[in-house]
Amino acid sequence: MRKINIAIDGPSGVGKSSISNRLAEHNHMTHLDTGAMYRCVALAIRQNDVALDDEMALQRLLDTIRISFDGPVVYLNGNDVTEAIKVNEISNFTSKIATIPMVRERMVALQQKATEPKNFIVDGRDIGTTVLPDAEVKIFLSASPKARAERRYNEYVEKGIESDYETIYQDIVARDYQDTHRKVSPLRKADDAIEVDTSDLTIDEVEEVVQDIIDKAL
Repeated sequence: MRKINIAIDGPSGVGKSSISNRLAEHNHMTHLDTGAMYRCVALAIRQNDVALDDEMALQRLLDTIRISFDGPVVYLNGNDVTEAIKVNEISNFTSKIATIPMVRERMVALQQKATEPKNFIVDGRDIGTTVLPDAEVKIFLSASPKARAERRYNEYVEKGIESDYETIYQDIVARDYQDTHRKVSPLRKADDAIEVDTSDLTIDEVEEVVQDIIDKAL
């Protein structure tokens, strides 16, 4: 099978990472979770108490942090932060730091270099438009805020994490607004991307639909 890159974009909570993990395993590809990369930066900024208007301190942080993946496990400077980067506080803060040009430039450069050999599934918000505009397959996953909030709430309940549906819903709505209205690489569907509305689909059904798109491209 020829090597290709697959770009999967979509808003917060639509299931990009879960679908990408499944597709990567099925197609013997590598999943690059760019959302997790930005969340790691957000967590590092919080941990090091770096002021967002302190450009020198922010640049030093970006030059020194190390982000790596071992399957679904995410490491920041050698520490497992898989769960730490998923909390609402970090999720909302991530949207804020993702608007900073030097942060995006650093992350996009890392993502483009990593995917040069091809055979990657990359998910995020600006993959098809900015990171991999020449990706052979582009998918845009969408779902209503209500559907995404219900999924996240149920996920938290299953993990025993105390949560409030209305808070999650409002966070998702706010995140959507931030992501679509930022000046640098806003969330939008690439002109040549295929949109898949997952609101009423199970994860198995979404995987089946997207896999069919990939098969046709190959």
